[in-house]
Amino acid sequence: MTVVRKSRGAAVLLAAALAVSACGGSGGDTGGSGGDQGGQAAAQFSVALTEPDHLTPGNTSSSYSITVLQALFDTLVVIDPSGKPQMRAAESVTSDDQQTWTIKVKSGQKFHNGEAVTAESFADAWNAAAYGPNAWTNNYYFANVEGYDKLNPEAEGAKPETDKLSGLKVVDPATLEVRLTAPFSQFPITLAYTGFAPMPKAAFADLKAFDQKPIGNGPFALDGEWSHNQQIKLKRFEGYAGPRPAKAGGVLFKIYASRDTAYTDLRANKVDLLQTIPPASASEAGKLLGERFVPTPSGTMDYLGFPVYDKRFQSADLRKAFSMAIDRQGIVDAVFNGAFKPMASLVAPLVPGYRENACGEACVYDPAKAKALFDKAGGFSGTLQLYFSNADPSYEQWMQAVANQLKQNLGVADIQFRKIPAADYLSTLREHRQEGPYRNNWVMDYPSPQNYLESMWGEGNRMGWESKAFTDLIAQANAAPSMEASIPLYQQAEDLALAEMPMIPLWNWQDQAGYSNRIGGVKIDAYSPNLDTITVK
Repeated sequence: MTVVRKSRGAAVLLAAALAVSACGGSGGDTGGSGGDQGGQAAAQFSVALTEPDHLTPGNTSSSYSITVLQALFDTLVVIDPSGKPQMRAAESVTSDDQQTWTIKVKSGQKFHNGEAVTAESFADAWNAAAYGPNAWTNNYYFANVEGYDKLNPEAEGAKPETDKLSGLKVVDPATLEVRLTAPFSQFPITLAYTGFAPMPKAAFADLKAFDQKPIGNGPFALDGEWSHNQQIKLKRFEGYAGPRPAKAGGVLFKIYASRDTAYTDLRANKVDLLQTIPPASASEAGKLLGERFVPTPSGTMDYLGFPVYDKRFQSADLRKAFSMAIDRQGIVDAVFNGAFKPMASLVAPLVPGYRENACGEACVYDPAKAKALFDKAGGFSGTLQLYFSNADPSYEQWMQAVANQLKQNLGVADIQFRKIPAADYLSTLREHRQEGPYRNNWVMDYPSPQNYLESMWGEGNRMGWESKAFTDLIAQANAAPSMEASIPLYQQAEDLALAEMPMIPLWNWQDQAGYSNRIGGVKIDAYSPNLDTITVK
């Protein structure tokens, strides 16, 4: 979850973009460690964070926002460390046909203002996210709920017919019925995503105010105001009745503009937890922190996409030649200090159905074969433009390495970089204004091949790639009678996308977290930092 999203695939890039857009300082030493730690203050620990974009669950896909929201809200479902869905705010999520789902909400749960959490709390939040005029980031997650089209008319200037999804029916305070437009076997696992969190009635009196001071149903509640580019302070919610009561008295999110600065503060015990140690510092951090250095697998992937709507990039052989000319391991070693994993699959290793060598020869570094295939495809003439955002220095570093390898291995002589401001990058890709290969990134929302394949290779993708066979396979997989039965169909769709290679898999991120000796009970996994388990010594 890291960056920020909005058409079905923009999600990921956004998070990365936000890393740079957060322009505040480190926030100073405002209480994470050091100073007077007596009484309740002693129970507070600090977490390094980049400035979130929003704190309304339906209106953000930034990993920085999600870190806070996971502490403030309980979703219906949670993903356990093994990647399996488990009930959290829900008692059960069931269906006889994979299309009509019945959700039972656990009784006794409360929001931080004392309001009861009911089926209507979820329906209200989902309707708000799905309502087109709100323009919330996670709107597209509700596109498969009946009635979505009435809230999001396609005709320019047309107004929605309603602000309620017809596919949502509050049967009683504990029961929500959801009718989808087609069978979708992955539905239960999607409910773990924070975009499906509930909202209290009080939120709708002033949605802008709620975004600044959200009222959740999780183990921690906001404590005071969100001090932009400085800090976000939470306190333990004493009225919490869910399955994960907070061990500590509070959390102080200290907002940094740079991960390097945050790492310096971790070393100096000025912040207690850093979830994303810079890859270049990972080796040092491992030695310095010992058992307090926590490497975790990640669902985040980097790719090189092609504008296949441009006739110069319409040859699959040309695209495969680019892939075979790129030394993934060499770039990972040089730019990421060996911390990332070179990939020959479109999905991350922790996703069910992952195959280590799904790509085969097309993802093996072989300059001679790459050049032969490049020549067979007619080569490339003119200026090759490579697109990436300015959100992180590493983007330019690995693009420079790719450029050097394309020059050396394929003889592409004229290469220019198009470094786009982070705020404009997603719209550039979404509107097909890129005139050459570009950095694409995906941060997993939930561990399913569908989350990658349909989001990035499905209808309306950034490459302009069209394949009815692929779309049909995704539809068949979505309609499978179970998640397990869907896997072979998703794999067939992945094989088709790899055969045509409109986007090249590059590497899978590996996260490295570290924490101070002030805290214990740290249980970081690929799906959550689990701030509720942390204790203060």
